[in-house]
Amino acid sequence: MKRHGGRLLVESLVALGARKGFGVPGESYLAVLDALHDTVGRLDYVTCRNEGGAAFMAAAYAKLTGTPGIAFVTRGPGATNAAIGVHTAMQDSVPMLLFVGQVGTDMTGREAFQELDYRAVFGTMAKWAVEIDRVERLPEILSRAWTIARSGRPGPVVVALPEDMLRTTTEVVSLSAPLEVEPPQPSARAVEQAREILSTARRPVILYGGCDWGWAGARALQSFAERAGIPVVAAFRYQDQFDNHSPAFCGEAGVGMVASIRKLIGKADVILALGNRFGENSTGGYTLLSVPEPVQRVIHVHRSERELGKVYRPALAVHADPSAFVAALDAGGGLDGCDGTWAAEGRAAYEAGFDLPAQPSPVDMGQVMAHLREVLPDDAILTNGAGNFAVWAGRFFKFGPGQRLLAPQSGAMGYGVPAAIAARIADPGRMVVCFAGDGDFQMTCGELGTAMQAGAQPIILVLNNGIYGTIRAHQERAYPERVSGTEMRNPDFAALARAYGFHAERVERSEDFAAAFARAVASSTGALLDLAIGPEALTPRQSLSEIRKAGIAARAATA
Repeated sequence: MKRHGGRLLVESLVALGARKGFGVPGESYLAVLDALHDTVGRLDYVTCRNEGGAAFMAAAYAKLTGTPGIAFVTRGPGATNAAIGVHTAMQDSVPMLLFVGQVGTDMTGREAFQELDYRAVFGTMAKWAVEIDRVERLPEILSRAWTIARSGRPGPVVVALPEDMLRTTTEVVSLSAPLEVEPPQPSARAVEQAREILSTARRPVILYGGCDWGWAGARALQSFAERAGIPVVAAFRYQDQFDNHSPAFCGEAGVGMVASIRKLIGKADVILALGNRFGENSTGGYTLLSVPEPVQRVIHVHRSERELGKVYRPALAVHADPSAFVAALDAGGGLDGCDGTWAAEGRAAYEAGFDLPAQPSPVDMGQVMAHLREVLPDDAILTNGAGNFAVWAGRFFKFGPGQRLLAPQSGAMGYGVPAAIAARIADPGRMVVCFAGDGDFQMTCGELGTAMQAGAQPIILVLNNGIYGTIRAHQERAYPERVSGTEMRNPDFAALARAYGFHAERVERSEDFAAAFARAVASSTGALLDLAIGPEALTPRQSLSEIRKAGIAARAATA
């Protein structure tokens, strides 16, 4: 049967398992939109308000579901708007496919209207960037793109689609199913070597990352850590992949790293690194481990061999699925050497971090977080974008095994609102709470229209202090008394949200939050609470002090 390229693409995506696509329509991929007309209920197209929001939604959908997020955008400005989501998907290590309409092949290389070379634009940002110029090759290249996005270290793939290729008809058969690539399994020798190294340790630490652990892997990691008495630290913004209520969990290695985590990593004699990529934020700006050969003996386990030795030369490099590796470790029983005191100290410091002094703010976020820890359901999803406000969702909530955090390792402002919408689309029955600074919120607040249209309204908490808080903190540290460019005049956020059909309130006192949040939960149309926080309430008092002492604030990527 003859079909045009747009239909061949969409039919293949359905066969691969794609169920949601996020995008802004464009004339360069009309044939794809034509094909999507017939896939409602199988592959639904979510009409977004900006390509950046669409790409954020695709990245967040992938992080939550483990399946590639799909985004469709038009050429030129559409693609460059979407770049922020591609960069975020890469740094988050989540699978994503961005399909970009392209000028016809007869115009290539002439700087035609909105023409770009997407292999050049996205070449250092994505795992792979490709342009399909012959309709007959569409299934072949799409299969490869899907596989690349999912395998090894997952990440984004960009596929450019010339519009004449999409219109061309062919009898080529569409794909029938995805290629399942078995992850590399650990060798018995590697597991035994790791056990030997860990058995000699007195101050071991487990540093884990990645968002593809799954229930079995997370349970095996928790079992091994608790039995061995080893403290567990999450890489930046991956704390939801481990039960924070476990006595082994000691917190997150991220922006504004607290002193107790710096001690655990810096003073460790052995670090078991599972699935993390040794980013700047999780290593204290590459200062807690010396480059390229750390004083600590590092065991690095990763699904991608390209991550092994990329920054640090480990004592043991293991190309294997971290879940399978830790399951094999756990099957071997306990370890000699570590008596659990080291882990207990780290856990005590983690628990002490929740004992906050009163915050200098009309709405005390310490009290807000204490309330949310009590009332949020066991399967709640929290999202946030970037800014000092993100510390509240990231450090002052204890994630149970069924709860999730969708937050950008890239430090991209504007991620929280689209991520929350994508989460509601992926799983409508779960409560989704988005934390957004006032500047962060205004990056993508237009996507409230997407939420209204899709019937996917989350609860949004806008932390409103009238400033770009992270940058103001940097200014006050580096250029005291000479701040500029960081104040904002904001609109009435509650009125804006009501215009999009949301329930919305302004909350000006801490004691009013609980009742307002209850009304937000009861709303069937989603809700926005505009929280009045003072300009001086940049971060929790003790956290800001630690940030300044560590010198990390100057390298923060959260604004």
